[in-house]
Amino acid sequence: MRKAAVTGHPIGHSKSPLIHGYWLKQHGIEGSYIAQDVPPEIAENFYRSLPEHGFVGCNVTIPNKEIAYNAATKLDDAAKMIGAVNTLWLDEDGVLNGSNTDGLGFLGNLDQMQPNWDNNGNKAVVLGAGGASRAIIWALLKREYTEVYIANRTLEKAQKLASHFGPKTIAISWDKLGETLGEVDFLVNTTSLGMSGQPELGLNLDNLSKSAVVTDIVYSPLQTNLLHVAEERGNPTVDGLGMLLHQAVPGFEKWFGVRPEVTTELRRIILKEMGLL
Repeated sequence: MRKAAVTGHPIGHSKSPLIHGYWLKQHGIEGSYIAQDVPPEIAENFYRSLPEHGFVGCNVTIPNKEIAYNAATKLDDAAKMIGAVNTLWLDEDGVLNGSNTDGLGFLGNLDQMQPNWDNNGNKAVVLGAGGASRAIIWALLKREYTEVYIANRTLEKAQKLASHFGPKTIAISWDKLGETLGEVDFLVNTTSLGMSGQPELGLNLDNLSKSAVVTDIVYSPLQTNLLHVAEERGNPTVDGLGMLLHQAVPGFEKWFGVRPEVTTELRRIILKEMGLL
C-alpha cells in the first residue's frame, strides 16, 4: 500500500488529508495519506529518508519548504525559480524529486473559476513580496504576462524579487499602487492582510478597470474584503480555496498514479469542514 503525507510543524490544521482521502476513495485506491508533524530541526534528514518512514512522497508546508528544497536531489524548473518545495516524490530509481506546485494550483483555480482570465491583457499587479508571491509571479510569467508589478510596503524586498525574475517584473512602492492599478488587467493579493485575525488590506480600487480580474490567495475568510469590494464594483473575482485544491493534484498523480480532478463536491466538503457551509 502506497503511503504519502503532508508534513510541517504544526500540521493539525491541514486540509490536505481530507483532499487526498477524498481522491483515494473516489478512485478506489488502496493507499493512505496522513498528516505527519515534522519539526524543522529534523526535517532535512526526514525527507532524505522517506522510504525508511514508509512514504513514497509527501507535501511540505510551513516552515519546511526551503528545507525540502535543500533535501531534494532533483528539482524541477518551478522549484528552482520559486526557491521552495511543497511536493516531494521518489522516482523509479529511488531519487528524491522536488517541485513547487503552488503556481500550478494558482493557475488551475483561475482556469476553472474564471475561464479565459488570461486573455484579458498582459499586465498584472502582485501585492506582497513574501514566499507566496514567488509562485504567483512564476505562474503569471508562464502565462506570458509581459509586465508584472510587485508592490510591497518594503520596496527593497520587491526589488530583490524583481531582479530574481528578470525584466518583465517591476518593483513599485506601495504609494505608487493607485496609478499602477489604472494600467493593469489583473490584481492578486499574496499577503496575509485580510486573512482571519489579520488587519484588512484597505486598498483603494478606484483606478482599477472594472474588467480586471481580482483574486486573493487567502481562503479564510473565503470572501476577503478585497474580493468583496472588487465584486461590488463589478470586477470578476476568484477566491483562494481552489488554489489549495489544485496544487494538490500533481502530487497525488506522482504518488498514486492517477490524475484527480477538482470537483464541486470536493470544494463543498472542504467548505463544510471549514464551517463555511
